[in-house]
Amino acid sequence: MAQGAILITATLLPLLLTLFFFSSISHAHNITSILAKHPQFSTFNHYLTITHLAAEINRRQTITVLALDNAAMSSLLSKQYSVYTLRNVLSLHVLTDYFGSKKLHQITNGTALTSSMFQATGSASGSSGYVNITDLKGGKVGFGTEDNEGKLDASYVKSLLEMPYNISVLQISQPLNSAEAEAPTAGPSDLNLTAIMTKQGCKAFSDLLIATGARTTFEENLDGGLTVFCPSDTVINGFMPKYKNLTAARKVSLLLYHGIPVYQSLQTLKSSNGVVNTLATDGANKYDFTVQNDGEDVTLETKVTTATITGTVKDEEPLVIYKINKVLLPRELFKPEKEAVAPAPKTAKKKKGTQEEEADAPEDDSADATAADDQNGVNRMNGGGTLIWVTVSLCMAIILM
Repeated sequence: MAQGAILITATLLPLLLTLFFFSSISHAHNITSILAKHPQFSTFNHYLTITHLAAEINRRQTITVLALDNAAMSSLLSKQYSVYTLRNVLSLHVLTDYFGSKKLHQITNGTALTSSMFQATGSASGSSGYVNITDLKGGKVGFGTEDNEGKLDASYVKSLLEMPYNISVLQISQPLNSAEAEAPTAGPSDLNLTAIMTKQGCKAFSDLLIATGARTTFEENLDGGLTVFCPSDTVINGFMPKYKNLTAARKVSLLLYHGIPVYQSLQTLKSSNGVVNTLATDGANKYDFTVQNDGEDVTLETKVTTATITGTVKDEEPLVIYKINKVLLPRELFKPEKEAVAPAPKTAKKKKGTQEEEADAPEDDSADATAADDQNGVNRMNGGGTLIWVTVSLCMAIILM
């Protein structure tokens, strides 16, 4: 009996540990690496990178890429679109649902309407960003955009890769046509940042950027990528009494604190929690905050206040603007809120004559934050090892039977 138990344990333990290991690995994909194995799609692969679509494809968990070979890309490039218009056109070829070769021939009622990345970014109006997939006679499958009068411009050729239900890369015969996607698109430098915010309920914040000159710094970062967190007009109006008490330099720092010099999609913010630098960050002056998500909600924690993203004003890489429900208050300018923890040991009393500004200076809680991070790391290690210990315990119990 004991020998049998030992044999079972020796057989099951490696298997259970292997399952545990692979269950902890995320099903990530890299569209650039996938297409690199197919030289006939090198042009399509190149322009996915140039237009930043490759990074967006890699960030999404469920996606279908309608790939164009070099000949099909040549016909598309002959139209001499700007890189920003080309991004819109190519984004039509990225579907936000999974379609493998088998699923194409099992579409309910023979036809399906699915959204593309062009629709998902909010760049398309109405249903122009949707793609029609129709199962045709003779085993053929046609593809066409919803705003192209029902015409099926392209047909399914073959499957390059399928990872159900993560990513599918399918070759289609021709580029999809869409008047709206092909319309001239302004580049980031041509965008009027403050005008966009003004039209979307962030006029008060926009006016402050203009009045202080902080707008220039925001605009200088447009080409390289920019994320803006814009408090609504109601929020800014309620904050104005405190804002007016700041010096001119501190007003600028406060406003720059609401920008990140990289493009951060909402999906990225949800999956990449942690500390981020801002446009106000300068060497020793941290001016950072922590991004956290609670389910679908994304919060920005500054140690002084916690704001929540309430909506997206504009999302078109390399620019994204989010609306938030509070002004972000950096601890470098405002006193941190008292946390509900045991009081720290008292330090030596301050000498008389200490300036009032020093008394109101933010407390340095970096050590507390580091300790919290260390504890979180321990907790994660403990949680990650739970399954292993349970497995070992079960095996030991079998041995002792």
